[in-house]
Amino acid sequence: MDTLLFLTIATVAIVLLFDYTNGFHDAANIVATVIASRAMTPAQAVVVVGVFEFLGPLLGGTAVANTIGSFVQLGDIQPLLSLAVLLCGLVGAIVWNFITWWKGIPSSSSHALVGGLVGAVLVSVGSEHVVWGWNELLQGRVTGVTKVLAALILSPLAGFWAGYLIHRLMHALLRAARPAANSGLKLAQYATAAGLAFSHGANDAQKSMGILTLVLLTGGFIKEFSVPFWVMLACASAITLGIISGGWRIVRTLGFAIYRVRPIHALDSQLTSAAVILGASMAGAPVSTTHVVATSIMGIGASERPRSVRWSKAGDIVMTWIITIPGAACFAILAYALVNLFLKPAA
Repeated sequence: MDTLLFLTIATVAIVLLFDYTNGFHDAANIVATVIASRAMTPAQAVVVVGVFEFLGPLLGGTAVANTIGSFVQLGDIQPLLSLAVLLCGLVGAIVWNFITWWKGIPSSSSHALVGGLVGAVLVSVGSEHVVWGWNELLQGRVTGVTKVLAALILSPLAGFWAGYLIHRLMHALLRAARPAANSGLKLAQYATAAGLAFSHGANDAQKSMGILTLVLLTGGFIKEFSVPFWVMLACASAITLGIISGGWRIVRTLGFAIYRVRPIHALDSQLTSAAVILGASMAGAPVSTTHVVATSIMGIGASERPRSVRWSKAGDIVMTWIITIPGAACFAILAYALVNLFLKPAA
Protein backbone atom coordinates (compact mmCIF):
# COMPACT_ATOMS: atom_id res chain seq x y z
CA MET A 1 0.00 0.00 0.00
CA ASP A 2 1.20 3.53 -0.80
CA THR A 3 2.76 5.14 2.29
CA LEU A 4 0.66 8.31 1.96
CA LEU A 5 -2.57 6.34 1.66
CA PHE A 6 -1.62 4.12 4.59
CA LEU A 7 -0.81 7.13 6.80
CA THR A 8 -4.05 8.86 5.76
CA ILE A 9 -6.10 5.80 6.73
CA ALA A 10 -4.21 5.50 10.01
CA THR A 11 -4.77 9.19 10.80
CA VAL A 12 -8.49 8.96 9.96
CA ALA A 13 -8.71 6.01 12.36
CA ILE A 14 -6.92 8.02 15.06
CA VAL A 15 -9.29 10.97 14.52
CA LEU A 16 -12.28 8.69 15.06
CA LEU A 17 -10.57 7.17 18.11
CA PHE A 18 -10.11 10.68 19.52
CA ASP A 19 -13.77 11.38 18.79
CA TYR A 20 -14.70 8.19 20.65
CA THR A 21 -12.52 9.09 23.65
CA ASN A 22 -14.04 12.58 23.60
CA GLY A 23 -17.50 11.07 23.99
CA PHE A 24 -16.24 8.47 26.47
CA HIS A 25 -14.53 11.19 28.52
CA ASP A 26 -17.46 13.63 28.35
CA ALA A 27 -20.27 11.13 28.99
CA ALA A 28 -20.27 12.03 32.66
CA ASN A 29 -20.65 15.73 31.84
CA ILE A 30 -23.93 15.04 30.11
CA VAL A 31 -25.45 12.55 32.54
CA ALA A 32 -23.92 13.51 35.90
CA THR A 33 -26.62 15.91 37.07
CA VAL A 34 -29.55 13.96 35.65
CA ILE A 35 -28.37 10.83 37.49
CA ALA A 36 -27.35 12.65 40.68
CA SER A 37 -30.83 14.22 40.91
CA ARG A 38 -32.46 10.80 40.28
CA ALA A 39 -34.40 12.13 37.30
CA MET A 40 -33.27 9.17 35.18
CA THR A 41 -31.61 5.85 35.67
CA PRO A 42 -28.25 5.40 33.93
CA ALA A 43 -29.94 3.24 31.27
CA GLN A 44 -32.61 5.88 30.56
CA ALA A 45 -29.97 8.61 30.44
CA VAL A 46 -27.87 6.66 27.93
CA VAL A 47 -30.84 6.23 25.57
CA VAL A 48 -31.94 9.88 25.67
CA VAL A 49 -28.43 11.27 25.49
CA GLY A 50 -27.32 8.82 22.77
CA VAL A 51 -30.13 9.79 20.38
CA PHE A 52 -29.61 13.54 20.67
CA GLU A 53 -25.82 13.29 20.78
CA PHE A 54 -25.98 11.63 17.35
CA LEU A 55 -28.28 14.31 15.93
CA GLY A 56 -26.10 17.21 17.14
CA PRO A 57 -23.23 16.81 14.62
CA LEU A 58 -25.64 16.19 11.74
CA LEU A 59 -27.85 19.22 12.38
CA GLY A 60 -25.50 21.61 14.18
CA GLY A 61 -23.66 23.01 11.16
CA THR A 62 -19.89 23.16 10.59
CA ALA A 63 -18.83 26.50 12.10
CA VAL A 64 -16.73 24.89 14.85
CA ALA A 65 -15.19 22.45 12.34
CA ASN A 66 -14.08 25.40 10.22
CA THR A 67 -12.42 27.03 13.25
CA ILE A 68 -10.57 23.87 14.34
CA GLY A 69 -9.51 23.05 10.78
CA SER A 70 -7.84 26.42 10.28
CA PHE A 71 -5.74 27.17 13.39
CA VAL A 72 -2.78 25.22 11.98
CA GLN A 73 -1.53 25.75 8.42
CA LEU A 74 0.22 22.77 6.82
CA GLY A 75 -0.48 23.44 3.14
CA ASP A 76 3.16 24.12 2.26
CA ILE A 77 4.45 21.02 4.06
CA GLN A 78 4.97 17.61 2.47
CA PRO A 79 1.73 15.60 2.78
CA LEU A 80 3.50 12.72 4.52
CA LEU A 81 4.97 15.00 7.19
CA SER A 82 1.71 16.93 7.57
CA LEU A 83 -0.25 13.75 8.24
CA ALA A 84 2.39 12.58 10.72
CA VAL A 85 2.09 15.89 12.57
CA LEU A 86 -1.70 15.64 12.76
CA LEU A 87 -1.50 12.02 13.88
CA CYS A 88 0.95 12.87 16.68
CA GLY A 89 -1.17 15.79 17.87
CA LEU A 90 -4.18 13.49 18.09
CA VAL A 91 -2.20 10.83 19.94
CA GLY A 92 -1.17 13.44 22.52
CA ALA A 93 -4.82 14.42 23.06
CA ILE A 94 -5.98 10.80 23.28
CA VAL A 95 -3.32 9.85 25.84
CA TRP A 96 -4.26 12.86 27.97
CA ASN A 97 -7.96 11.96 27.76
CA PHE A 98 -7.29 8.44 28.98
CA ILE A 99 -5.06 9.58 31.83
CA THR A 100 -7.57 12.13 33.13
CA TRP A 101 -10.44 9.67 32.73
CA TRP A 102 -8.51 7.04 34.68
CA LYS A 103 -7.89 9.53 37.49
CA GLY A 104 -11.50 10.73 37.42
CA ILE A 105 -10.44 14.29 36.57
CA PRO A 106 -12.93 16.33 34.50
CA SER A 107 -10.44 17.83 32.06
CA SER A 108 -11.15 19.32 28.65
CA SER A 109 -10.89 17.30 25.43
CA SER A 110 -10.85 20.64 23.58
CA HIS A 111 -7.83 21.84 25.54
CA ALA A 112 -6.15 18.47 24.93
CA LEU A 113 -6.75 18.66 21.18
CA VAL A 114 -5.38 22.20 20.94
CA GLY A 115 -2.37 21.34 23.09
CA GLY A 116 -1.62 18.17 21.16
CA LEU A 117 -1.78 19.81 17.73
CA VAL A 118 0.15 22.93 18.70
CA GLY A 119 2.83 20.83 20.41
CA ALA A 120 3.26 18.57 17.37
CA VAL A 121 3.38 21.50 14.95
CA LEU A 122 5.88 23.49 17.03
CA VAL A 123 8.37 20.64 17.36
CA SER A 124 8.08 19.50 13.74
CA VAL A 125 7.64 22.48 11.39
CA GLY A 126 7.83 25.57 13.61
CA SER A 127 5.60 28.20 15.16
CA GLU A 128 4.97 29.99 11.84
CA HIS A 129 2.60 27.16 10.91
CA VAL A 130 0.32 27.92 13.85
CA VAL A 131 -2.28 30.60 13.22
CA TRP A 132 -1.91 32.43 16.53
CA GLY A 133 -4.27 35.29 15.63
CA TRP A 134 -2.52 38.00 17.64
CA ASN A 135 -2.18 40.45 14.72
CA GLU A 136 -5.77 39.83 13.63
CA LEU A 137 -6.91 40.55 17.19
CA LEU A 138 -5.31 44.01 17.01
CA GLN A 139 -7.38 44.58 13.87
CA GLY A 140 -10.60 43.61 15.63
CA ARG A 141 -10.85 40.04 14.29
CA VAL A 142 -10.74 36.93 16.44
CA THR A 143 -9.28 33.91 14.67
CA GLY A 144 -6.87 31.00 15.02
CA VAL A 145 -5.55 29.95 18.42
CA THR A 146 -6.73 33.26 19.87
CA LYS A 147 -10.34 32.39 19.03
CA VAL A 148 -9.98 28.89 20.44
CA LEU A 149 -8.40 30.09 23.69
CA ALA A 150 -10.89 32.94 24.07
CA ALA A 151 -13.76 30.46 23.80
CA LEU A 152 -12.16 28.07 26.27
CA ILE A 153 -11.54 30.87 28.79
CA LEU A 154 -14.81 32.78 28.45
CA SER A 155 -17.18 29.79 28.32
CA PRO A 156 -16.57 28.72 31.95
CA LEU A 157 -17.24 32.29 33.08
CA ALA A 158 -20.42 32.31 31.01
CA GLY A 159 -21.41 28.98 32.56
CA PHE A 160 -20.84 30.27 36.10
CA TRP A 161 -22.76 33.52 35.77
CA ALA A 162 -25.55 32.09 33.63
CA GLY A 163 -25.99 29.31 36.20
CA TYR A 164 -25.98 31.87 39.01
CA LEU A 165 -28.65 34.05 37.37
CA ILE A 166 -30.84 31.21 36.08
CA HIS A 167 -30.91 29.57 39.52
CA ARG A 168 -31.82 32.85 41.16
CA LEU A 169 -34.69 33.24 38.68
CA MET A 170 -35.88 29.65 39.12
CA HIS A 171 -35.64 29.94 42.89
CA ALA A 172 -37.81 33.05 42.82
CA LEU A 173 -40.40 31.39 40.55
CA LEU A 174 -40.58 28.27 42.71
CA ARG A 175 -40.27 29.93 46.10
CA ALA A 176 -43.78 28.86 47.14
CA ALA A 177 -43.69 25.46 45.44
CA ARG A 178 -44.33 22.28 47.39
CA PRO A 179 -41.97 19.29 47.44
CA ALA A 180 -44.22 17.59 44.87
CA ALA A 181 -42.83 20.07 42.32
CA ASN A 182 -39.69 17.92 42.22
CA SER A 183 -41.57 15.42 40.07
CA GLY A 184 -42.14 18.09 37.43
CA LEU A 185 -38.51 19.21 37.66
CA LYS A 186 -37.33 15.65 37.10
CA LEU A 187 -39.65 15.23 34.12
CA ALA A 188 -38.43 18.51 32.59
CA GLN A 189 -34.90 17.14 32.65
CA TYR A 190 -35.76 14.82 29.76
CA ALA A 191 -35.92 17.96 27.60
CA THR A 192 -32.92 19.77 29.12
CA ALA A 193 -30.70 16.66 29.10
CA ALA A 194 -31.63 16.10 25.45
CA GLY A 195 -30.76 19.73 24.71
CA LEU A 196 -27.41 19.40 26.47
CA ALA A 197 -26.61 16.21 24.54
CA PHE A 198 -27.54 17.87 21.24
CA SER A 199 -25.39 20.93 21.95
CA HIS A 200 -22.47 18.74 23.07
CA GLY A 201 -22.62 16.73 19.85
CA ALA A 202 -22.94 19.89 17.77
CA ASN A 203 -19.80 21.38 19.37
CA ASP A 204 -17.50 18.52 20.30
CA ALA A 205 -17.98 16.22 17.29
CA GLN A 206 -17.28 19.20 15.01
CA LYS A 207 -13.74 19.35 16.38
CA SER A 208 -13.09 15.88 15.00
CA MET A 209 -14.96 16.77 11.81
CA GLY A 210 -12.60 19.71 11.31
CA ILE A 211 -9.45 17.64 11.87
CA LEU A 212 -10.71 14.78 9.70
CA THR A 213 -11.49 17.18 6.85
CA LEU A 214 -8.02 18.69 7.26
CA VAL A 215 -6.53 15.18 6.99
CA LEU A 216 -8.40 14.57 3.72
CA LEU A 217 -7.31 17.95 2.36
CA THR A 218 -3.68 17.36 3.36
CA GLY A 219 -3.68 13.92 1.76
CA GLY A 220 -5.06 15.36 -1.49
CA PHE A 221 -8.38 13.49 -1.30
CA ILE A 222 -10.47 16.68 -1.41
CA LYS A 223 -9.70 19.98 -3.17
CA GLU A 224 -11.03 22.46 -0.60
CA PHE A 225 -11.89 22.56 3.08
CA SER A 226 -15.52 21.47 3.04
CA VAL A 227 -16.83 18.84 5.46
CA PRO A 228 -18.23 15.82 3.55
CA PHE A 229 -21.45 14.26 4.81
CA TRP A 230 -19.78 10.90 5.46
CA VAL A 231 -17.34 12.69 7.79
CA MET A 232 -20.27 14.14 9.74
CA LEU A 233 -21.86 10.70 9.94
CA ALA A 234 -18.63 8.98 11.01
CA CYS A 235 -17.86 11.55 13.71
CA ALA A 236 -21.46 11.53 14.97
CA SER A 237 -21.30 7.74 15.27
CA ALA A 238 -17.92 7.70 17.01
CA ILE A 239 -18.77 10.29 19.65
CA THR A 240 -22.16 8.67 20.28
CA LEU A 241 -20.51 5.28 20.83
CA GLY A 242 -18.15 6.96 23.28
CA ILE A 243 -21.07 8.55 25.14
CA ILE A 244 -22.91 5.22 25.33
CA SER A 245 -19.77 3.48 26.64
CA GLY A 246 -19.63 6.12 29.34
CA GLY A 247 -16.75 7.43 31.44
CA TRP A 248 -18.67 7.08 34.68
CA ARG A 249 -15.71 7.80 36.93
CA ILE A 250 -16.25 11.57 36.51
CA VAL A 251 -19.96 11.42 37.49
CA ARG A 252 -18.97 11.57 41.15
CA THR A 253 -16.94 14.74 40.65
CA LEU A 254 -19.57 16.68 38.71
CA GLY A 255 -22.68 15.20 40.33
CA PHE A 256 -21.64 15.10 43.96
CA ALA A 257 -18.20 16.50 44.76
CA ILE A 258 -18.76 20.16 43.81
CA TYR A 259 -22.22 20.78 45.25
CA ARG A 260 -25.11 18.62 46.38
CA VAL A 261 -27.32 18.38 43.30
CA ARG A 262 -31.11 18.16 43.63
CA PRO A 263 -33.70 18.27 40.81
CA ILE A 264 -33.83 22.07 40.55
CA HIS A 265 -30.03 22.31 40.46
CA ALA A 266 -29.78 19.63 37.79
CA LEU A 267 -32.41 21.29 35.63
CA ASP A 268 -30.74 24.69 35.91
CA SER A 269 -27.29 23.26 35.16
CA GLN A 270 -28.50 21.42 32.07
CA LEU A 271 -30.40 24.48 30.82
CA THR A 272 -27.40 26.73 31.41
CA SER A 273 -24.88 24.38 29.82
CA ALA A 274 -27.05 23.66 26.77
CA ALA A 275 -27.59 27.38 26.11
CA VAL A 276 -23.92 28.32 26.47
CA ILE A 277 -22.60 25.42 24.37
CA LEU A 278 -25.20 25.78 21.61
CA GLY A 279 -24.55 29.51 21.39
CA ALA A 280 -20.82 28.84 21.10
CA SER A 281 -21.43 26.25 18.38
CA MET A 282 -23.38 28.74 16.29
CA ALA A 283 -20.53 31.24 16.67
CA GLY A 284 -17.94 28.66 15.62
CA ALA A 285 -16.31 28.68 19.05
CA PRO A 286 -15.04 25.33 20.39
CA VAL A 287 -15.73 25.08 24.12
CA SER A 288 -15.21 22.54 26.87
CA THR A 289 -18.42 20.86 28.00
CA THR A 290 -16.57 19.76 31.13
CA HIS A 291 -15.76 23.32 32.09
CA VAL A 292 -19.19 24.71 31.28
CA VAL A 293 -21.06 22.02 33.24
CA ALA A 294 -18.70 22.24 36.21
CA THR A 295 -18.83 26.03 36.45
CA SER A 296 -22.61 26.09 35.99
CA ILE A 297 -22.88 23.87 39.09
CA MET A 298 -20.52 26.21 40.94
CA GLY A 299 -22.59 29.23 39.91
CA ILE A 300 -25.80 27.55 41.04
CA GLY A 301 -24.25 26.62 44.37
CA ALA A 302 -22.82 30.13 44.82
CA SER A 303 -26.24 31.68 44.24
CA GLU A 304 -27.79 29.49 46.94
CA ARG A 305 -25.23 28.49 49.58
CA PRO A 306 -21.70 29.68 48.73
CA ARG A 307 -20.23 28.00 51.81
CA SER A 308 -21.60 24.63 50.70
CA VAL A 309 -19.71 24.72 47.40
CA ARG A 310 -16.59 22.59 47.61
CA TRP A 311 -14.26 25.26 46.27
CA SER A 312 -11.23 23.03 46.86
CA LYS A 313 -12.56 20.69 44.18
CA ALA A 314 -13.03 23.72 41.95
CA GLY A 315 -9.37 24.53 42.53
CA ASP A 316 -8.39 21.02 41.45
CA ILE A 317 -10.39 21.43 38.26
CA VAL A 318 -8.85 24.84 37.53
CA MET A 319 -5.38 23.34 37.97
CA THR A 320 -6.31 20.65 35.46
CA TRP A 321 -7.43 23.34 33.02
CA ILE A 322 -4.01 24.98 33.34
CA ILE A 323 -1.92 21.85 32.80
CA THR A 324 -4.01 20.18 30.07
CA ILE A 325 -2.64 22.10 27.07
CA PRO A 326 1.05 21.68 27.99
CA GLY A 327 0.42 18.11 29.16
CA ALA A 328 -1.18 17.04 25.88
CA ALA A 329 1.53 18.95 23.99
CA CYS A 330 4.26 16.96 25.77
CA PHE A 331 2.66 13.64 24.83
CA ALA A 332 2.30 14.84 21.21
CA ILE A 333 5.97 15.84 21.14
CA LEU A 334 6.93 12.41 22.50
CA ALA A 335 4.76 10.75 19.83
CA TYR A 336 6.43 12.84 17.10
CA ALA A 337 9.88 11.89 18.37
CA LEU A 338 8.93 8.23 17.96
CA VAL A 339 7.30 8.69 14.55
CA ASN A 340 10.27 10.74 13.35
CA LEU A 341 12.49 7.69 13.76
CA PHE A 342 10.52 6.06 10.94
CA LEU A 343 10.16 9.18 8.79
CA LYS A 344 13.87 10.00 8.63
CA PRO A 345 14.94 6.88 6.75
CA ALA A 346 12.07 7.44 4.29
CA ALA A 347 13.25 10.98 3.68
